[in-house]
Order: sequence, then C-alpha cells, then structure tokens
Amino acid sequence: MRTRRFFTVEFKRRVAQEYLSGEAVGSLSRRYDLPRNLIRIWVGKYEAGVFDEDARPTDAIREYEARIAALERLVGRQAMELEFLKGALRSTARPRGGSGSVITGPAVSPLLKDVG
Repeated sequence: MRTRRFFTVEFKRRVAQEYLSGEAVGSLSRRYDLPRNLIRIWVGKYEAGVFDEDARPTDAIREYEARIAALERLVGRQAMELEFLKGALRSTARPRGGSGSVITGPAVSPLLKDVG
C-alpha cells in the first residue's frame, strides 16, 4: 500500500505549466510517478487560478486586518465601560454596620412590640 504524498504548490504549478506548454500527460505521469487524472486536476486548478498565491494572501490579510480592527474597537469599548462601572462602584456609599449582603439584604430593625 502506498503512503500518501504531499506536493507543494510550486511543484503542482510547474507540472501544470509543463502540460500547458505541450508536454503529454503520459510522459509527465511517468517522469514524476503521478496518476494522469491528478495531473489533469492540477491543470484545471491552475487554469482556474487556484495556485495563484499572490491574490489569496492579500485578500486574507485584508480580511484579518478588518477583523482585528473590529475586535480592538470592541475591547476599547468594553474597557471604557469597565472603568465607568469601577468609578461608579467607588463613588456609591457603602452601608455601615449590619449585613450588606445582596442575598440577605440589610439588617432588619426591631419591631416596636419586640422592644420593651
């Protein structure tokens, strides 16, 4: 059983260019030990522009930069909200004495009937 082979984009491009320059599929298949169908697939992809490395990275970089800018704006907005809430928390009066728990609430004052 054959092991799976991996080919670089440059190699695929070179094989496709050799075919398009007039080389026969059979001779390319024998020379590089490749299936004929695989060479035809590479030629189709080459003609479709799949192996053009110059166009793809530029588009991807633009998309990544736009996404990074959007995330940076979001982080900045959240940092401002966090600072605002911290300032609001510092400026609120804290109850003195008794329970300040959110769950139990403030301490209950004794009823008049219990006093005395």
